[in-house]
Amino acid sequence: MAIHRVFFSHKYEPGSYFDLTPQAIRHVQVLRLQPGLHLELFDGIGNSAIAQIEHMGKQSVGVRLIESKPLQEKPACFFHAVVGMPANERMDWLVEKATELGVSRITPVMSQRSVIRLNGVRSEKRVAHWNGITQSACAQSGRNWLPQIDLPISFSDFFSQFASRENSVNVLLSTALSARNWRDLWSSPPSYLTFVNGPEGGFSLEEEQFAFDRGFVPISLGSRVLRSETASIAVLAQLL
Repeated sequence: MAIHRVFFSHKYEPGSYFDLTPQAIRHVQVLRLQPGLHLELFDGIGNSAIAQIEHMGKQSVGVRLIESKPLQEKPACFFHAVVGMPANERMDWLVEKATELGVSRITPVMSQRSVIRLNGVRSEKRVAHWNGITQSACAQSGRNWLPQIDLPISFSDFFSQFASRENSVNVLLSTALSARNWRDLWSSPPSYLTFVNGPEGGFSLEEEQFAFDRGFVPISLGSRVLRSETASIAVLAQLL
C-alpha cells in the first residue's frame, strides 16, 4: 500500500512530536487516516521524513517522526516558465502539470493580448491558490522541491528587470521566420532555461522584438500550434 504524502514545512528530527498545520490536517482528514498509520512529510526544500499519526482530533492531528529521508536532488535543469496567463482554469492546469514535470519557477506575465489581468490583493490570492496546487502536485508526484510562483507582472516590466544567468539559454516561442526548432539550440539540456510563451493570442510583434532585443532567441516547437498552457508542458516533458 502506497504511503500518503503531505506537505509540512518543519525541521525534521526523528523522535520529535508536533501538530500538523490546518492545511495538512484537512488533507489527513479527507484521506480518513487513523492513529498508527504512517505519512511521508515533505518540506518543499528537498527534505522528507516518515511520521506516524499518534493523535486524531476534529481540529488537530499529532504525529511523531520516525525516520528522516535523504535530501532529494534538485532537477538537473532549472526551468523558468514565463507564461502569458491563459484564461479560466487553464492556468491552474499548467501550474499542476508543470510542477509534476519539474518546473523550477513560474512567472505569469500580462501582455497586450492577455485576457486575464491581476494586481494587488487579487494577484496575491491567485498566487496563494497556485502555491496550494504546487503542494498537492508535489505530494502526488513524489517531488520534494516546491517551485517558485511569482506575482503576475507586466510583459515590459519582466523583460526590463530580467537578469540572465551564466550559461543559461533564454528562448521565446515565436512564429517568426527566424525561429529555430528549440532542440537544435543545444546537444544536451542546459543548466538554466528560461522559456517564454504568450497568452491565447500570442505576443504582438512589438513585444517579441522587445524580448529579442534583450537577448531572447525565437524558437519553434514544430508545425503544430499548441495552446498557451500546453507549450511549456511539451518542452518540460521532452527535457524530462
